[in-house]
Amino acid sequence: MKKILVTGGAGYIGSHTVVALQEAGFEPIIVDNFSNSHESVLEGLRAILGTEVKSYNVDCNDKAAFRGVFETEAPVAGVIHFAAHKAVGESLQKPLAYFQNNVGSLLVLLELMQEQGVHNLVFSSSCTVYGVPDVLPVTEETPIKPPSSPYARTKQMCEDILRDLAQAPGNDIKTILLRYFNPIGAHPSGRIGELPLGVPNNLVPFVTQTAAGWREELTVYGTDYDTPDGSCVRDYIYVGDLARAHVVAVQRQLDGKAAEVETFNVGTGRGNTVLEVVRTFEEVTGQPLKYRVGPRRTGDVPAIYADATQAAEVLGFRTEVELREGLATAWRWQQHLVSLSNG
Repeated sequence: MKKILVTGGAGYIGSHTVVALQEAGFEPIIVDNFSNSHESVLEGLRAILGTEVKSYNVDCNDKAAFRGVFETEAPVAGVIHFAAHKAVGESLQKPLAYFQNNVGSLLVLLELMQEQGVHNLVFSSSCTVYGVPDVLPVTEETPIKPPSSPYARTKQMCEDILRDLAQAPGNDIKTILLRYFNPIGAHPSGRIGELPLGVPNNLVPFVTQTAAGWREELTVYGTDYDTPDGSCVRDYIYVGDLARAHVVAVQRQLDGKAAEVETFNVGTGRGNTVLEVVRTFEEVTGQPLKYRVGPRRTGDVPAIYADATQAAEVLGFRTEVELREGLATAWRWQQHLVSLSNG
């Protein structure tokens, strides 16, 4: 089995990708310092896969420790780089921490990949690189606008670094940039899902925690945008579909089909408003949600959703799970968390 290092592999998207990799016949190796994840995820992975997933408690900014992982696991066929701070609001408060972690860890990784002769990288990027787009949906050729947060700027900077590296003489690292939209949901088993430490920054875990009584109410940040119901529009992609996109990208590189740098939007191609998500969750679960309307939130883009044509035509990747089913899995995961908290 070919080994794929998965940085941030104990995180939300990382853990689901670990499952997808293992089920596709790869050997995923987790590298995670658990700064924004929990070691209980490893138990969930064991329950789903029926086997232990190898995991290293290592910070990707720690070059010596990270080098040790490459040397121990050699030969490594490729890397999927998830490890990053990812909260838009927090990045406005702690920009230096975001630049140090998100950009710094990529530089360390690239140096080690060159040193260790590893040639394939799938990079976790974000639709936030588009800023506030003039035209929807966004394609991979949509102009990159000024970022709305330091988090978004780190993703833009990382993409720029990877494109510049591709132009350097003698570079032999091939990169696929996957620009995610808004992942939701959990593994159908309910054993792994989104597990934010502290107050959630994303909509769906706040919705499920409110429905479970863990939060008093949900705040909808702004209902005066130029959207169908005034709330923000996002492209909500099921996390299992997003995980599958990484496996397709890895396989493309290993099959020798990838160019130096390739970019793909990974979304459904449809936009839903925040209030639509709230109503759909109530319909699917039968759980009434207490929410209030708050002011607009700094850094929020009014509306963004993907043109997913390129991923379909080049990667052969299409999403399969609809919003309703994704929200149902998120609620199943929340019920699992409730049962654990009740002992």
